[in-house]
Amino acid sequence: MTTVRPPLPSLPPLPPDVAELLRTVDAPPRLVAHLALVAEVAERIAEFWAGQGLDLDRAAVRFGAATHDIGKAVHPEELSAPGSAHEPAGYALLLAHGVPEPLARFARSHASWGEPGTTTEELLVSLADKAWKNQRVQDLEDRVVDRLAAATGRERWEAFLALDDLLTRIGEDAPRRLALQAAHPVRTGWN
Repeated sequence: MTTVRPPLPSLPPLPPDVAELLRTVDAPPRLVAHLALVAEVAERIAEFWAGQGLDLDRAAVRFGAATHDIGKAVHPEELSAPGSAHEPAGYALLLAHGVPEPLARFARSHASWGEPGTTTEELLVSLADKAWKNQRVQDLEDRVVDRLAAATGRERWEAFLALDDLLTRIGEDAPRRLALQAAHPVRTGWN
């Protein structure tokens, strides 16, 4: 008897080079869904940043958000349980596939936003990785607010209110994103 797999819900599009890379590393559907959803949120955050009149490497943010957890293709157990082995594994995987080091860094830096030398682009990918599921992390948000205030010359409280408004709007759609991710299997194939 042949089992027919139901179609998976549509995801936001990934950059073509990232989609091909994810196919090459046999990324599980749940991982692809997560990366697409975080990339969607990262794009909204990058639009906000650009709307403040600030420079940003939007292509780097898009790529970083779309690949930040690629190491979970190597450590699929971290798709359903906590772990950080995917961070150095993702960095190494991206480098092995010819990704330039500044872009590969997102896989390693998305959970360590407090490290010296963290770029604004890395902060925004870290923020998207939390905001997509409506998780608020004060230390991370404080760092983004500080960068926003410094770059715009606004008072810190004004920068905070602008970012808080954005994150509140993004958070309102978190249940849809979480359900969409959950609709995709953790493993490839039928097990």
